[in-house]
Amino acid sequence: MTQVALDGITKRFGAITAVDRVSLSIASGEFLCLLGASGCGKTTLLRILAGFTRPDAGAVLENGRRVDTLPPNRRAVGFVFQSYALFPTKTVAENIGFGLAVRHRPKREIAARVAALCDLVRLAGMEGRYPHELSGGQQQRVALARALATEPSLLLLDEPLSALDAKIRAHLRGEIRAVVDRLKVTTVYVTHDQEEALSIADRVAVMEAGKLLQVDPPLDIYLRPRERFVADFVGTTNALPGRPIDGARVELCGMAVGADVPARLRETASVTVCIRPEHVLLSPPRAGAGRAKVAGATFGGAMVRVRLADADGHELIADVPTHEWQALGIAAGGEVGWSVRPGTPVLLPADGS
Repeated sequence: MTQVALDGITKRFGAITAVDRVSLSIASGEFLCLLGASGCGKTTLLRILAGFTRPDAGAVLENGRRVDTLPPNRRAVGFVFQSYALFPTKTVAENIGFGLAVRHRPKREIAARVAALCDLVRLAGMEGRYPHELSGGQQQRVALARALATEPSLLLLDEPLSALDAKIRAHLRGEIRAVVDRLKVTTVYVTHDQEEALSIADRVAVMEAGKLLQVDPPLDIYLRPRERFVADFVGTTNALPGRPIDGARVELCGMAVGADVPARLRETASVTVCIRPEHVLLSPPRAGAGRAKVAGATFGGAMVRVRLADADGHELIADVPTHEWQALGIAAGGEVGWSVRPGTPVLLPADGS
């Protein structure tokens, strides 16, 4: 069931359109990630959901009731800021209980809620500490607990892990997901980190220049991008020119490759063929495969990223399991055969639209 709906939301700052006619429905209990580069409009959209920013056009509805004219304190929203925005002179318990205190809840109720949340986010025993006595990860947990203290119907997080190192980010994003799943709170999470979005979201909404380009589950965003920008921004992709043969094959660098050719592209003279690096298969040079020279290889642990260049000037990247690359035994400058795993290419119009 839809809990939050955005209908044609537009926001301008002078001559800049930060959010451009965005419409989006968010289901009750869903974890949605807004993904995009800096300046794409994702934080502006989050602030509109929170009530910190008023849209110039469009409507925000919650459970069918229009709320875009309401101030933040009249919306059941919890917000975790990028900088955490903890009160430096208040303890962990006072920070978490702040929203309840300003609502004049009984002290016993506040204490019980703070204790429950400290247990939930693994801060039990730290209630008396101040923010400067906590690690970055612990401060993030305080900010999350404070946002949840008032039992919001909608939790909004604005790049909450961007200030932390990679290993802590990977751990804490799993903790955040576990907490919101346990509380069954609808969540909108803003990030520019593709891995973060793909790993924790039920759906990912990719934004660019204020527009919403694609909203789908993570697997579809990665394997079935609908636009060239999505294919390029989420992960790494090889984009090569091709020609449709029929509904199930495309000609690519002289090879016939199995692919789902959309009906709208079957009669076109040329298409862009998007191939993920892990779907490029390498072999010794052989008949029926493309040929390319190895321009370089980067060891990445379980995988080796191989850069290839063919005689026609096409460049592509292959991600090969380390043991397979070792078995090939091809050094930089050597020749290799390459092909594409059938059924994996994504076909887009030649102009990238």
